[in-house]
Amino acid sequence: GDREEALDLCQDTFLKAFQSLHRLADPSRFVPWLYRIAHNEAYSLLRRRKPEVTLAEAPAAVADRPFPLEISLAVDGALNRLSPEQREAVVLKICQGFKFEEMSAILDCPVSTLKSRVYTALDLLKDTLAPVKVRGET
Repeated sequence: GDREEALDLCQDTFLKAFQSLHRLADPSRFVPWLYRIAHNEAYSLLRRRKPEVTLAEAPAAVADRPFPLEISLAVDGALNRLSPEQREAVVLKICQGFKFEEMSAILDCPVSTLKSRVYTALDLLKDTLAPVKVRGET
C-alpha cells in the first residue's frame, strides 16, 4: 500500500539478487529464484512492522484500477479474507501466471499443497464474490 516502501523492497530484492547471483546454479530458474528473494524481503518487512491501512486510504488504493470501484473493493475484501498462504498462492498463480512447479520453488512448498491452497481459495472467492453487483446492473 506504500509506494516508497514497495520501491525500497524492490531495490533491496535486486541488490540481494545481484550479490547472490553467483549462487544461482540454473539460470533458467532465475524468475522463481528472484521471486523467492522478494517474498523473503516482504515477509521480513511485515514481521518488523505490521502495515496499518485506514478506511480513508482504502479507496485511494483501488482508484487506479480498470474495474468499477465496487468490484475492486469486493475483490480486495475477498482476498483479505483468505489466509496469507492462500492469498499468496492465488496471486502467484492467477495474477502472475506462474506454474505450480515455479510456485513450489518460490514458496518452498510442495506442489500438492499449493494446488490445494489455490483451489480452496478460488472456491472461497467464488462464494464470496458471487453476489457482488455493480451499480447499474440488475
